[in-house]
Formats: sequence, C-alpha cells, structure tokens
Amino acid sequence: MMTKPMTTPPTTPSTTAPATTARPPEQSDSLAGTGLQGRFSVAEADLTTLRDRLSHRAEEAELLDLAYRIVDSPVGRLLLVTGPRGLVRVAFESEGFSQVLAGLAERISPRLLHAPWKLEAVARELEEYFTGHRSRFEVPVDFVLSSGFRLAVQRELPGIGYGETATYRELAERLENPKAVRAVGTACATNPLPVVVPCHRVLRSDGSLGGYLGGLEAKTLLLKLEKENATA
Repeated sequence: MMTKPMTTPPTTPSTTAPATTARPPEQSDSLAGTGLQGRFSVAEADLTTLRDRLSHRAEEAELLDLAYRIVDSPVGRLLLVTGPRGLVRVAFESEGFSQVLAGLAERISPRLLHAPWKLEAVARELEEYFTGHRSRFEVPVDFVLSSGFRLAVQRELPGIGYGETATYRELAERLENPKAVRAVGTACATNPLPVVVPCHRVLRSDGSLGGYLGGLEAKTLLLKLEKENATA
C-alpha cells in the first residue's frame, strides 16, 4: 500500500522512505538555452548541486517515480512533472504548484523530487515552441491522470493543427459523439498537459474563446503566437 509523503524529512536514512520534494516549488528555472543565468550565491549553488546529486542517487536506488521542474514562460511560470513513461503534468501558477504536487503525490506516487535534469528535453521544446521554432511537441506524454471519454478527447487534441482551431462541437463529431459537446469542454478544462497537448486550440461553438485553465490572456497569447508563426 502506498504511503503518503512525509511533511518533515526522517532523521535517519531509510531505503524504504519515499522521496520528498527536495526544493520549494516557488523557485523556478529558466527555459533551457535562453542564455539567462540566475545570480546564485555560492551557498545556493552548492545547495543546487547537492539537490541534483540527491535526485540522481534517488533514481539509482529506484526511489524516484516523479521528477519536477519549474520554468519561466510567456504565459507565466509552468510546473513540469514527468514519470517513467513521459510527461504527466503541466501546471499554471494559478493552480498552486504546491497543491498540484501534493495531488500527484497522492494519485501517482509520493516519491517525488525536484530534478530539472529529467526535464531538459521538455524545457527545450517549450522554449522552441514559445520562440516560434516548434509547431509540434515530440516529448513522450503519459495520460495517467485521465480516463474514459476525457482521455479520448485529450488524445484527439494534437490532431488540431498548429495555427488552427476547432470547436467543442467539431471535436465531439470527430469522436463520433456529437451530443457530447459539454463533455468535450470538460475534458479540455481538465487537460493535465496544457500547451503541450493543445486544448487552447478548442473554441466554443459560436467561435468565442471559452474557458482556459491558464486564463483567457494565456489562451489568447498562445493562439496569437501560433497564428503569427504559422503564416510566417
């Protein structure tokens, strides 16, 4: 039976104790390749190195099930979480990173650590996307948080082309369930992998934006970014 994550670290090492988050989720990393470097003090740099060693050793000991990283982006900071089979979560800051991590610890595994090196490819592809040099994500994703019709909808989303949009009704028809318009909207609203799995490309049947987990400003920015680069 899976144990819940401990709120305080154990006083003695244990090979059976779950890994816990080794870095406060409020701290973020720049996107890979931006050339921007944080002004860390020597102590902070040493602590970062120590955390990296901890995450590597946890993986070697098979005590690391989920790795997370926080990156900056044009739509605000994003929490990225990956597992053995691929990316499982992309979260906006408005969702509360600590709450998202706590939920993942309960639903998937409490063996969760800050391990930026595990998410280098994701960070790189996000940077390429936001700078207009990538129209499709290639990193593996894992829809472990979805099931049923929601899963079917979310798997269909990458089929909406870069710079294009579809309505909830059109998506329902693609899935041969034309009456499930509202269910399609719910599936988009609960997409665990926004940006990477493009639920922002789905609009209301009247053509209006509809809702978005990251907010309408973020949805507008993503659609504008894709439209401009698709015609460039």
